[in-house]
Amino acid sequence: MVADSSSGSSSGTKGQGDASPAVRAVAATGRVLHAAPLAVGRRIRRATHAHGAGETGLGRLIELHAVHSAGDMLITMALASTIFFSVPTDEARGRVALYLGITMAPFILLAPVIGPLLDRVPHGRRAAMAGALLARGMLALVIASAVVSGGLELYPAALGVMVCSKAYNIVRAAVVPRLLPSQISLVKANARITLTGLISAGAAAPLGLALNALGERWPLYAACAITVFGSFLSFRLPHTVDLARGERTVHLAELAETRAATRGGGGGGGGGRVLRGTESPVFKALIANGSLRALSGFLLFFLAFLLRDDPLPGLTAEVSLGLAGLAAGLGNASGNFLGNWLRDRAPELIVLSCLLLALATAGTAALAFGVVTVTAIGAVAGVCQALGKLSLDAMIQRDVPEVVRTSAFARSETALQMSWVLGGSIGIALPLDGTVGMAVACGLVLVGTAATVRSLLSAARRGASRPRLL
Repeated sequence: MVADSSSGSSSGTKGQGDASPAVRAVAATGRVLHAAPLAVGRRIRRATHAHGAGETGLGRLIELHAVHSAGDMLITMALASTIFFSVPTDEARGRVALYLGITMAPFILLAPVIGPLLDRVPHGRRAAMAGALLARGMLALVIASAVVSGGLELYPAALGVMVCSKAYNIVRAAVVPRLLPSQISLVKANARITLTGLISAGAAAPLGLALNALGERWPLYAACAITVFGSFLSFRLPHTVDLARGERTVHLAELAETRAATRGGGGGGGGGRVLRGTESPVFKALIANGSLRALSGFLLFFLAFLLRDDPLPGLTAEVSLGLAGLAAGLGNASGNFLGNWLRDRAPELIVLSCLLLALATAGTAALAFGVVTVTAIGAVAGVCQALGKLSLDAMIQRDVPEVVRTSAFARSETALQMSWVLGGSIGIALPLDGTVGMAVACGLVLVGTAATVRSLLSAARRGASRPRLL
């Protein structure tokens, strides 16, 4: 009996020994799959919370923006279509022109309505961002129900998504100074936020492709889940994001006193008045950025049509377009990397440098249109647009009073979008000639440079140490 028991025990042990390599392999795989995301998460957390960002709450804002950007990417991919390559060039021009008009629709509300409204609710900025994200999630579900059937609700829902996205972005930009660590400049903070958003959007792209393979609605379902999660993250931001009770009244009183002292009592105007000061560095930076944004819109649409019908020498249309798009994308990412790397540089000087670099590159492309120059102008336009926008945002955050800052951002975004649409419209209407196109691109930058170079250089020399916009 004992022998039988011993024999059975020995047999059982042997069986477990035979199975243990497979069991250990499965267990090890499980540990890796569990540990890898945690390790990536810890590394991302260290990066977003570095240089005091974790203590002030800026790190949480960066993480919230990453969630927002991932949802944006999924919605964009869900709405993307192939009509550009599936229709003749003349018909594509009309459809793209319609698209440009549609992109302006949200800005009809942004500057005159949403910006001032958000300025009046500074005690609820976290709630405003949460509401914008939650509304985008619900609208994604509306789009999901219409994207297959082609229902008319698709278009107002898509416009609503754009409005909510812009509303979130202007509130997010307005609160950055309240979370800024002493070790980080405004340009660097803006660059870190934007760069994290780009990385998040890039990471979401493969997910969007995989979900789209399951069905057109699945990326929108995922976008809804992500943006709803982001609405909860908004309330994890520090309470300092919202103005304390009575703080807005104090700021308004200080603003009125400053205006009375500097302009003899001139009042009213809010963010619009701030940006309309024709000699203010912010106004000049806005003009410069408008020139760079017009260049970006022009190149996007002009090169898209040109390279589709007349590819670069030795390349197919698809490769030519891919090369130009890759150059622009890498340039934009590089601009944000540079913004994160630059230390204590005057924003005015950065904007001026971007203008001169873009002007020189566009002029070279006009004189020698080819593979190298087209790639260069695409990359430089991306770099300059990114760095210029980071610097403009930093100047608004630095110089514009907090009680009208959201309005200022709304008007800034509207002006930049109008510039982009103007540049794109010129690119659509222009004859498809590479040399002529690059000459027009050079002219767009030249206008902005001539209008702003002296003022930006003077402001950079002064160091722009005090608010000068009131």
